Amino acid sequence: MSNIKLPDLPYAKDALEPHISAETLEYHHDKHHAAYVNKLKDMLPGSGLEDKTLPEIIEATAKDDSKQTMFNQAAQVWNHTFYWNCMTPDNGGGEPTGDLKAKIEEDFGSYDKFREEFKNAATSQFGSGWAWLVADKVGGKLSIMKTSDADNPLAHDKIAVLTCDVWEHAYYIDYRNRRPDYVDTFLDKLVNWDYANAKYKGQDAGVEE
Repeated sequence: MSNIKLPDLPYAKDALEPHISAETLEYHHDKHHAAYVNKLKDMLPGSGLEDKTLPEIIEATAKDDSKQTMFNQAAQVWNHTFYWNCMTPDNGGGEPTGDLKAKIEEDFGSYDKFREEFKNAATSQFGSGWAWLVADKVGGKLSIMKTSDADNPLAHDKIAVLTCDVWEHAYYIDYRNRRPDYVDTFLDKLVNWDYANAKYKGQDAGVEE
């Protein structure tokens, strides 16, 4: 029996306003995220992966072209859960905190340089995809990566620390075609540095992914 389910948002749907509207979260979480969950659950029976965790399903399907469709659904379920937790309505965004502050300054030269590289990755990703802050191992060296469609760091043996969803449905209701403005808002007003610090240290932060 699959244990895959749609997680609740970690905040109320209107909690990120005015930066991200309740309407966006209603469509993004209740429609898009839910659709990935339902499609994955429909595909699991008879696959031999019914009892696997989401990361295990992603790992098992990532490099198998015959399982590309299942990988896409599983990765998108995981990506969205991760993304919701990368945002907070409580004093989010701006300069990093905790151990990541010093590590970002060490690996990028400054927070401003990190911000520039992350925004460039998010705005230059052609079409649908994701911008990520990743580490090469728990507590390791940080870098920026961008992925297309459903692809994610788990498929590349990286530790995901932070992500920004740049599929149009993440921002079009609120920002129309102004992806750079959405990315600025994500970085300056929404980033949950407590969650990013936990991910960098390999902690589960009390969240199922």
